[in-house]
Amino acid sequence: MKFTVVAVGKLKERFWADACAEYLKRLQPYAKTRVVEVPDVDPARAGGDAAAVEREGEAVLKALPERAHVVLLAIDGKQRSSEALSGRIDDLALSGCGEIAFVIGGSCGTSASVRARADEAVSFGPITLPHNLARVVLLEQLYRACKISRNEPYHK
Repeated sequence: MKFTVVAVGKLKERFWADACAEYLKRLQPYAKTRVVEVPDVDPARAGGDAAAVEREGEAVLKALPERAHVVLLAIDGKQRSSEALSGRIDDLALSGCGEIAFVIGGSCGTSASVRARADEAVSFGPITLPHNLARVVLLEQLYRACKISRNEPYHK
């Protein structure tokens, strides 16, 4: 299995980058995982929030692997337990899916074109997470899902 995380914006603070690097390191024995950062667009320079979201969306779409199953992280997406996420990834793998791409949008949201490209949407709950923290949580949950799938200790 391959995982690609497409995220709008860069991790500016070292502690976010260190946390992501740790989970990426832990994930490598289980799944080839990469993070693709696309630039965030300043709404003031783009002509407003909608224009910024559209430009970010174009970059996200270009960064997505062509044949990947695309999962959008969205507050209105389906909530899944760690075990259910693990099961979903296993189901996709068993159905022949070799790559899953996860999309973390920008601070102004996600374009309609990105939402249309997504095969499903997942939510970490009704709370609002900073995008940097969402990336850490996603990587941790992917690692946890891999451990669950192999019946290895960690997730309890």
